[in-house]
Amino acid sequence: MAIDYSSLGFRCGLEIHQQLEGRKLFCRCPTLNSDAPSDIKLERVLRAVAGETGEVDIAARHEMSKEKRICYLGNSSDVCLVELDEDPPHEVNLDAVKAALQIAMLLHAKPVDELRFMRKTVVDGSNVSGFQRTALIATGGFIETKLGKVRIATICLEEEAAQKVKESKDSITYRLDRLGIPLIEIGTDADIKSPEHAKEAAAFLGMVLRSVSGVKRGLGTIRQDVNVSIAGGARTEIKGFQDLRSIPKVIELEVKRQAAALKKKQKLKEEVRKAEPNFKTSFLRPMPGAARMYPETDVAPLQLSSISSDGIGKAELLSDKLAALEKKYGISQDKLKSIMKLDGGKKFILFESLAEELSNLKAAYICELLLSYQSEVLRNNAQADAGKISPEHIKEVLSALNRGIIAKDSVIRILSDAAMGKGLNLSPYELKEIDLEKEIKAIVDEKPGLSFGGYMGIIMAKLKGKADGKKVAETLNKLVH
Repeated sequence: MAIDYSSLGFRCGLEIHQQLEGRKLFCRCPTLNSDAPSDIKLERVLRAVAGETGEVDIAARHEMSKEKRICYLGNSSDVCLVELDEDPPHEVNLDAVKAALQIAMLLHAKPVDELRFMRKTVVDGSNVSGFQRTALIATGGFIETKLGKVRIATICLEEEAAQKVKESKDSITYRLDRLGIPLIEIGTDADIKSPEHAKEAAAFLGMVLRSVSGVKRGLGTIRQDVNVSIAGGARTEIKGFQDLRSIPKVIELEVKRQAAALKKKQKLKEEVRKAEPNFKTSFLRPMPGAARMYPETDVAPLQLSSISSDGIGKAELLSDKLAALEKKYGISQDKLKSIMKLDGGKKFILFESLAEELSNLKAAYICELLLSYQSEVLRNNAQADAGKISPEHIKEVLSALNRGIIAKDSVIRILSDAAMGKGLNLSPYELKEIDLEKEIKAIVDEKPGLSFGGYMGIIMAKLKGKADGKKVAETLNKLVH
């Protein structure tokens, strides 16, 4: 039976966390997400401190009670003394601030006058210092959905946490490559009316984030948390969503969990829970509160008015961009979205540049090639490694095709050679000067009475790689009609 969420007093809000490209928030280390062997190792035991209210946060106290030894691993290519908490934070990354302001504009939010970082106590080991730096960027935004506006309460800029790689009863091991990556946090008000509505809002916010340059793409670069409660229950923050499709089911089961507890007269407490693979949730820790916040004294305040609007620039919503490209090139938005998912969005950037530069090639052909060349290469040669084909390879081959140096039929064969580690050699496939009409006439005279398609098959088999199929068709058409 369908759940009447309104009658249950259902309340739901989202928190979206999005990593940014470039360099880390408070140092010059790159945002590599490196898996290079570790040449840095340290161990610590973290202690919670009192926040601005003078109290120790309940969630921090809970984590500290586990008394776990924390081990940190990293590679010096993307970890420095700032991540190790042995050097104060450097000046804030202004590119990250500008990206956050662009996102705020797309969400109709009002930026704050002054950027002031706070320390948020985190002693689960995910921050070497025992706290996370976070700053409010903007408030008062909104998005439009099928069920009305969902208000955006806050947009923050903060440090990403370290990545947990192993945990035992006595210790936890983290990788430091992720620590310090700029992270945008978007928090909505409790305007979401159902589990499916939550999925719609999360998908729209994800699209907004992908509209801004400098946003990371790919698995693990965006995370969604959901806050859920029903009348008489307690606010529960759910973490660990693997994808958008799991959001409705996890929310539905959490609502059923709270309703069942209330039916048994159990008192629910505010807490943070983890979404499990079976869509149920498990306890992580008590809900943190204001006690975990206190001022950051090592980072100077930043007047946002000092960043000119010209320097920020206005981003275009990705949905509007896709609609414009569909109209311009006649390519469905579904196919454009498919390209966007490839290689963390880099293939989409390549498509845009190639479609603009290569005026003799149809954008639809470029699109199809980018979507299919890897499978076509493997079909051409099962031993090939399509991962060896670089964007530069694709650009050079299509540029040669655009200039008429090679035939379209040669593109996959050339890329197959590159995938076999032979490098990119166009010479064997360059179109030769041949008397096309003479070659075709000889075939027609030898096999009179065939259909147009029959002749095309014979001619292209004989002249494969020596003549462009379009020119062959035009010449044949003159001879047989």
